[in-house]
Amino acid sequence: MKKRVLALILGSCMALSALTGCAGAAAPAPAPAPAEEKTQEAAAEAEPAKEEEAPPEAETAPAGDVKIALITMDSIDQHWVTLNEGAQAEAQAEGVTVDFMSPDTKDDSKQIECVNNAVAGGYNAIMVAANGPDAISGALNEASSAGIKIVYVDSPANVAAEATFATNNEAAGKTAGEEMLKELEAKGITEGDIGIVNVNASTQSCVDRENGFRSAFDGTGFNLLETQYCDGDAAKAQSIAENYITQGVVGIFGANEGSTTGTGNAIKASGNEIVGVGFDKSDSIKNLIVDGYLLCTMAQNPDVMGSEGVKACVKAVGGENLGGEVVDTGVTVLNKDNIQ
Repeated sequence: MKKRVLALILGSCMALSALTGCAGAAAPAPAPAPAEEKTQEAAAEAEPAKEEEAPPEAETAPAGDVKIALITMDSIDQHWVTLNEGAQAEAQAEGVTVDFMSPDTKDDSKQIECVNNAVAGGYNAIMVAANGPDAISGALNEASSAGIKIVYVDSPANVAAEATFATNNEAAGKTAGEEMLKELEAKGITEGDIGIVNVNASTQSCVDRENGFRSAFDGTGFNLLETQYCDGDAAKAQSIAENYITQGVVGIFGANEGSTTGTGNAIKASGNEIVGVGFDKSDSIKNLIVDGYLLCTMAQNPDVMGSEGVKACVKAVGGENLGGEVVDTGVTVLNKDNIQ
């Protein structure tokens, strides 16, 4: 009996030993787990390699962080609308943002407010056509001190800028005077009064145009009357031009889009064969030329000003020194022969 019990105990021990041995033999089975962890670690270490490949994507992405404020004299004249169109086309090509944030009318305080808003809005650059050389200067100095790049389009102020893109206004004004003089002489008119409708006395670009226009008549028998100002408003310009016509003028010069449109409309309403010459190329001005109420207009290239201005802003924000370059964007004399 004792032998049978002993045999049973020994058998149980052997069975237990066998079971323990399987567990022990099986224990190494999970060993592949570290290899799996190693694979995951290797994959995790490989992830940074993927991040290192990201820069090529960044190079092709648009430079959307560059924000440019476009502030012109107003947002109404076709000249400024066209300038904005040129700026927006170039902004799309450059992958930057241009916000057209101009006042609704020519007003120094409103333009200064636009500059202050651009500073507060964190813009990198300001493209500006200044109403006058002085009024806006304080605001632009503050913008420059804040690290904002300044680029002028059409009309500069008395603050250093990265670059300026504008018409050589005095030369273009002289061309306008020469065109009027040729037409008057062709009509057999060698003397008489000539009226001038300008924006205001502080818009330097238009003052330069007037000076150039007046210089074309030096040494002639014509008398250039005192300049009248319309603030660029076509209705005011028409009223001024009508007054000139009642004084018996033989010609009238309009120094900007509104002045020219008003002049042409006044000549049209009067029915007189007065020689009208002006600036800019809105649809209204073109129609007045086609219908014979204006002789010609000095067509600027505002779209070029806008596109070149954006290019300059991007370069300046990127750290390139443009040296305050001044670029003449040119004019074309538009008349009946080439208006189309």
